[in-house]
Amino acid sequence: MLLPRHLAALCLPAGLLAGGAARAQETPREVVLPVENVRYDYAQVLSVRPVYQTLRTTSMERVCDPREPAISATLARVMNAVRNRASDGDAAGDAKNCRMEPVVKEHRRTIAYDVDYMYRGAKFRTRMDRDPGYRLRIRIAIAPQPF
Repeated sequence: MLLPRHLAALCLPAGLLAGGAARAQETPREVVLPVENVRYDYAQVLSVRPVYQTLRTTSMERVCDPREPAISATLARVMNAVRNRASDGDAAGDAKNCRMEPVVKEHRRTIAYDVDYMYRGAKFRTRMDRDPGYRLRIRIAIAPQPF
């Protein structure tokens, strides 16, 4: 529905006034941040436990079976020495008894430390990237609780 011209002219200034009043109320309030009350102290370390990551790698390695398992170690050394001196037959003989197999290896590495410590009779636990030793420097911040 269209308004007559004289009513539309009256509504337009009223709308501008209402918008201006709303903008005046929306002015941002100044926020005051309190100065943080911080100090540092030392806590006694009770225990430190490393946290490990286990990595598994698989690689192909050459695995050879012995030719005569029933021979003594001395005889095996003599036979290997004779085989090593022979130039042509050695490579062909080893190829028959050797094969490539996947071998899985595990490696452990330290990624963090779980630290239990005591400060003013209370026990706490944290995870750190290094071993803190016998005492731990802690940051203490005191602030009132907001309502």
